[in-house]
Amino acid sequence: MKQASMAWLLAALLLPAAAGAEGLRIVGEHLPPSSMMEGNTVVGRETLKVRDIMARAGIGYTIELLPWKRAYAQALREADTCVFSTTRTQEREARFRWIGPLNEAEWILYGLAERHLALRTLADARGLVIGTVLGDARDDYLRQHGMSVAPVTQEWINPQKLLLGRIDLWAVGMAVGSKPFVGKEWEGKVVPLLTFNRVQTYLACNLKVPEAQVAAMQRAAAAMRRDGSMARELTR
Repeated sequence: MKQASMAWLLAALLLPAAAGAEGLRIVGEHLPPSSMMEGNTVVGRETLKVRDIMARAGIGYTIELLPWKRAYAQALREADTCVFSTTRTQEREARFRWIGPLNEAEWILYGLAERHLALRTLADARGLVIGTVLGDARDDYLRQHGMSVAPVTQEWINPQKLLLGRIDLWAVGMAVGSKPFVGKEWEGKVVPLLTFNRVQTYLACNLKVPEAQVAAMQRAAAAMRRDGSMARELTR
């Protein structure tokens, strides 16, 4: 089993180089530990799952990280493009072909520990400024619920704004059970206050991606659920 997993990983890492112009373009955002750069290579927990799907499906691809709004818009606009990790919502359902799910995520409001804010429901956050990412599903959700949001183009800006007192709360999406703040400068200073939604995340492909490729990717995702690859340990 271990040798088989290593073979899939090796294939996943080598495939982009052979993708050429005929492959799919996979885009995502810088969001450790799910997706980030290591040298010139895009790595991360969710990135590895996407690479595994593409290798098993036998589809060539390139992968890159962009600001979220640009990545999302590109997948909507360009026929050969898919974006990850994308929250599947009712509003987005008809806009993409959905591959997955890759993971389950919780949406959590974080605040400064020193402020001792108490939130029992989302309504308790009315009047507080919440840091979000422009074009993100959390931003849309909070706007729809009448919350005051202050969007930025990239997620890493929000913790800095929170520490500086420029926002009151930070809306974070994270894989269930993960601990993304371990070792960060704000560990212990920023605390969870309220889990306000639970969603699933997917690889979302443009509607013009051929049905045969979509079917192959779905079969690959189903196989990964069966063999446990979709439930890789969060520390990977």
